[in-house]
Amino acid sequence: MISRRDFLQTSMAASAILGASGYGNWGRLAAQQSLTQDQLLQFDTFGNVSLIHITDIHAQLKPIYFREPSINIGVGDNRGQVPHVTGADFRKLYGVDDGSASHYALSSGDFSALAQGYGRVGGLDRVATVINQIRSERPDALLLDGGDTWHGSYTCFQTEGQDMVNVMNALKPDAMTFHWEFTLGSDRVNEIVEGLPFAALGQNIFDAEWDEPAELFPPYKFFERGGTKIAVIGQAFPYMPIANPGWMFPEYAFGIRDENMQAMVDEVRAAGADLVVCLSHNGFDVDKKMAGKVTGIDVILSGHTHDALPEPVLVGETIIVASGSNGKFVSRVDLDVRDGRMMGFRHKLIPILSDVITPDAEVAALIDEQRAPYEDALSEVIGQTESLLYRRGNFNGTWDDVICDALISEREADIALSPGVRWGPSLLPGQDITREDIWNVTSMTYGAAYRSEMTGEFLHVVLEDVADNLFNPDPYYQQGGDMVRTGGLGYRIDVTKPQGARITEMTLLKTGEKIDADRTYQVAGWASVNEGTEGPQIWDVVENHIRKQGTVTVDPNNSVKVVGA
Repeated sequence: MISRRDFLQTSMAASAILGASGYGNWGRLAAQQSLTQDQLLQFDTFGNVSLIHITDIHAQLKPIYFREPSINIGVGDNRGQVPHVTGADFRKLYGVDDGSASHYALSSGDFSALAQGYGRVGGLDRVATVINQIRSERPDALLLDGGDTWHGSYTCFQTEGQDMVNVMNALKPDAMTFHWEFTLGSDRVNEIVEGLPFAALGQNIFDAEWDEPAELFPPYKFFERGGTKIAVIGQAFPYMPIANPGWMFPEYAFGIRDENMQAMVDEVRAAGADLVVCLSHNGFDVDKKMAGKVTGIDVILSGHTHDALPEPVLVGETIIVASGSNGKFVSRVDLDVRDGRMMGFRHKLIPILSDVITPDAEVAALIDEQRAPYEDALSEVIGQTESLLYRRGNFNGTWDDVICDALISEREADIALSPGVRWGPSLLPGQDITREDIWNVTSMTYGAAYRSEMTGEFLHVVLEDVADNLFNPDPYYQQGGDMVRTGGLGYRIDVTKPQGARITEMTLLKTGEKIDADRTYQVAGWASVNEGTEGPQIWDVVENHIRKQGTVTVDPNNSVKVVGA
């Protein structure tokens, strides 16, 4: 007798063969330059339940360019497993035709050339069109937002998230969970959440003083859809006070809280849930481990690590869906739920190609209304770029190099440190750099650019600590983003070594000398989690630097030697 896991695995294989995963069809059509909106959104409605997933929008209201990573190292059991497959290996794994829209949307190779042909991606007015199309076919589809929504742009900063709240309310989500939202400060988060017309979920958001579930963030919510009782459980980013300033939200505690998650799953099952969905901001590898520890979750909608996968990943009997970032993709998952069990599914990762999808007029007008008071500031040209500017990958991207150069130059430092955050759109060679572009890669509520003295020994400790957050073989100890970006400093990293032994051959690039453990260096950085950090705001530092440069050109950065990947 076939097991349920085997049945689901067969369902996944059949989806891939038939194109029901939505991946192969649009890739081939686009390779012929004949893609239309109808073809992009075509989906054979299946089963009785539909989920729509968006995540990690990072306040990008308008279409952008966004380059996927060329390096995404997996360690331990995740070495060589998706999402840690990139470039040509990724295209081979999923049968991506070179030069196709799927190559452009999902992979980093030939990005600048393909972007010229396929155009920008995202735009919440285009996302609205896709959501409306799905709802026309499945009116009771659940729209679920995975968080990192009220953060990441000039207008979001200026309005304390209100621009994103207004536009997202127009999309009518059913639930969301959280990460960067909390860096608005708990008072502002509480104010917004109290007025939301949909559920704000987090089974792992606790009162820090009493270690009890926070009343403002229920762990789950029930929905009746397609004759099915669905429980959606929220999972906020577990390491909020470590990766972000805990002093901004001192009354809240987080953590993975597997035991509580299992208790919530058991509770909703006992209350009659036919389908259990986890709306997660754990990150993909953490979700994979959680799926192996917590039983009874049917679907995990994964966020935080910005992965875009054209097929779900199956762990036990749980499917994990990854829907990218920056409004670049929308995932649709149709499910056949019968007799209290998920019996099969169809999935489609829909790329929001903004030149193909017609914007929703009402949402487009609302977006323009949010931006109107700031248009002059947003559109001011600060400089131009001759290089492709991007951020995304385990180590420095070219945007990171520009920021580090600005810190060294403007703050008169030997070395620059820039956080390994994943958010931030790309710019193509030949584009103007506007103030909006600079804010898109620097906007945060703790952006002071500090300047301090650090010994070589302390710099080594910093690099080792961040490296362990990224390359610890246990996903539950991967507590941050990507590797801290460095300027003026080179090093060798062996990702297979234990903490304290990964970083060697640290070099001061301007002299070629090895970093002396006992010597003091002038270091500039930004995004310190320490309260009271002083210095100019990073967007001003970068703007001043680019104005002086006029035209930005970024040379290849070979300062980090990676082994063991």
